Amino acid sequence: MERELKQSSFEECIEKGELRRIPPSKEKAEGSIKAAWKWLDEAKINLKSKAYNSSVLSSYLAMFHSARSILYFDGFREKSHYCVARYLEEMYVKKDLLKSIWIDLLDHYRNLRHRDQYNMSFFATNNEAEKAIKTAEDFTRRIETLLKEKASE
Repeated sequence: MERELKQSSFEECIEKGELRRIPPSKEKAEGSIKAAWKWLDEAKINLKSKAYNSSVLSSYLAMFHSARSILYFDGFREKSHYCVARYLEEMYVKKDLLKSIWIDLLDHYRNLRHRDQYNMSFFATNNEAEKAIKTAEDFTRRIETLLKEKASE
């Protein structure tokens, strides 16, 4: 009996329509990076106000928007936060253009966001909020660098 090969998560995202082709857009990519930096500003304001959950959520949204900028640049649109990470894995990590730690961090904060929104027992601390901001800043800078590299190809 032949064993069926399991579909990758990326392929499942495509099959389910959670990743869709669109015309590539440098403008949308730039807009998504701008949105990422605005979310980071909001994360810092939330931290100062001791709104730690909101700070962590805003930090994640900065990461999400910066990651999404790559999809826009490449001509893809997401319908799932999970599938954004799968796209980056497939198109960038597997080609050694991006280290897998960035995807691990994106998934980690996506899971925190999910827990924050749907589980009443998640409460972020000051330290967690500070760490999330630092991670989101580093992530956004890395994605900006990747976009510049792609634009110069």
